[in-house]
Amino acid sequence: MIKELTGRKRNMPPFRYDIVGSFLRTEEIKIARRRFKEGNISFETLTHIEDIEIKKLVQKERELGLKAVTDGEFRRSWWHLDFFLGIDGTEKIILNEGRNINGSRIMAESFRIVDRIAFNSNHPMIRHFKYLQSISGNCIPKFTIPSPALFYFVQSHNQNNVYKNDEKIIRDIIEVYKSAIKSFYKAGCRYMQMDDTALGMLCSQRYRQYIRHINVDPDKLVCEYLTLINESISDCPDDMIITLHICRGNFHSSWFASGGYDFIAETVFKNCKVDGFFLEYDDERSGNFEPLKFINKQIVVLGLVTTKHGGLESKGYIKSRIAEACKYVDINQLCLSPQCGFASTEEGNIITEDDQWDKIKLIVETANEIWNK
Repeated sequence: MIKELTGRKRNMPPFRYDIVGSFLRTEEIKIARRRFKEGNISFETLTHIEDIEIKKLVQKERELGLKAVTDGEFRRSWWHLDFFLGIDGTEKIILNEGRNINGSRIMAESFRIVDRIAFNSNHPMIRHFKYLQSISGNCIPKFTIPSPALFYFVQSHNQNNVYKNDEKIIRDIIEVYKSAIKSFYKAGCRYMQMDDTALGMLCSQRYRQYIRHINVDPDKLVCEYLTLINESISDCPDDMIITLHICRGNFHSSWFASGGYDFIAETVFKNCKVDGFFLEYDDERSGNFEPLKFINKQIVVLGLVTTKHGGLESKGYIKSRIAEACKYVDINQLCLSPQCGFASTEEGNIITEDDQWDKIKLIVETANEIWNK
């Protein structure tokens, strides 16, 4: 069956071999960010060092043959908070203590709403995208932001004295994201990925039981998250690709949710208006491929290569997994990527840079053998 596993080339994103977004921070980035926090260098100096390191990263991505490149999220502490904190009406909060996730201590930071929220066209990530675009060459600059469903999820766990009901905050979150998409598009962005752990949490039987105990219907919540995403991208121009990465957590090689896509698949895969899904499928925590039977016309990027530890999956194994997925979705709707980013937070996963690049090479080579014939 594997030898029959051939599909068509694809010249638009998501590409047959793609990436989720973040990369391990270089030592130069780590030192510069530490010195900036200590007050030993200016913001301008930090930005200059980040520019240099991002340029090196993009050159490496291009050398490996990637068609879409990212800035590795090198300017971020968190994959999500940095974006949220750039939205007018939010502020950082320090929680009582960091949570321990599978033996890893996560930073005790979050955000809360302190005024009516709005997207500012001077959001720092607009500048971040413009720099990425300027050094991307003939590759497509891909930019990642957290999903509107996640914004709603995180703020709901923190004190909010501004919005008295869900209807108003949902309306304003949608407007924030519509404005964000418009601003990124105006800056030249044509490939955006929304990262989401809120839906990932709803794959977990344990979490679903917990929220039922606090009188929240998990299936209703799936529908609310779907509405937030669909309404937020409803004005997206036709020539802008938007994908959704559903994640179960990625901090220092740990996670916070387990479970297949069964609970959310029919609602989300059938009805979400994104152009493609990036789905974790690197181990048993993600379940089987049967939920893919609900996929509509979207591209599905299978995250079959783990970013949580070193050691390479074999090409034969990856091809056999793709063959299994083909029982539920056409091979020409499938692509290949890492399961997640390599560094969703600046700490990075427990993996070496050599491992990181070897995994990217494996993905490129395997995808070329399947789809480039």
